[in-house]
Amino acid sequence: MNEREWQTEQFERQRAHLRSVAYRMLGSMTEADDAVQEAWLRLDRAGAGGVENLAGWLTTVVARVCLDMLRARRARAEEYVGTWLPEPLVSVDNGDDPAREAELADSVGLALLVVLETLTPAERLAFVLHDMFAVPFEDIAPIVDRTPAAARQLASRARRRVRGAAPTPDTDLSRQREIVDAFLAASRAGDFEALLEVLDPDVVLRVDTPAGDRLPVAGARRVAAAILERGRPFAPLAQPAVVNGMAGVVVATGGRTISVVGFAIENDRIVAIDIVANPEKLHAVGDPHTV
Repeated sequence: MNEREWQTEQFERQRAHLRSVAYRMLGSMTEADDAVQEAWLRLDRAGAGGVENLAGWLTTVVARVCLDMLRARRARAEEYVGTWLPEPLVSVDNGDDPAREAELADSVGLALLVVLETLTPAERLAFVLHDMFAVPFEDIAPIVDRTPAAARQLASRARRRVRGAAPTPDTDLSRQREIVDAFLAASRAGDFEALLEVLDPDVVLRVDTPAGDRLPVAGARRVAAAILERGRPFAPLAQPAVVNGMAGVVVATGGRTISVVGFAIENDRIVAIDIVANPEKLHAVGDPHTV
């Protein structure tokens, strides 16, 4: 094996980890793959000679690329029409593959990614690298051009915002599925009271569509009314799926995916419903990823 073949092999061993870091940073598998590809190009140009910790070097490169992408996104955020939601990671949920379900359960929920999007790019990087991947602040500091103490403060601020806004979802996928099924049954039947039974009083409904929307909607009664008014025709088209590690649905007709719906369930009640109906974010449905 020559040096370039060895380098390629080592990079491929890190690819899944790098995609995992990038997806948590960006909330888009498409952009995550772009960031990972850029890391490969930089490695190919620079070579691995003299790099003592290739995994750490690659993680740093991907983090820097993602930081630049987040800053660019922030600069053009006002151009995005409607509610921004992440690109969902979807697997068909047929209950026949517990190992696959366990893998997906380790991924990141849509509701958490929505909260991460509210952080500054530097806060998000510090939080993701340290809290999710145990990268030391001494390694994070030069990426964000801060001291280690300042990088620690970035992560601390991010952590407080995440704890205050992100749900702590139930982890029992089977129980989640029961609650989502009850939600779908109530939606199909047009049963307002049955919907209220599965919705948290402070539930939030968000929708990402190419045309934009007046959402989000908050509060159980308002969300139930919106579901019955606008979502009931789509309920019969819903198919069970695992969406970002949690029970969700794919809405499809004529072989075409219309939307992906993610749920966050806490204490046996739905606390967040995220509907991704932007076609640009649905192209990977049917080619599920685990990150």
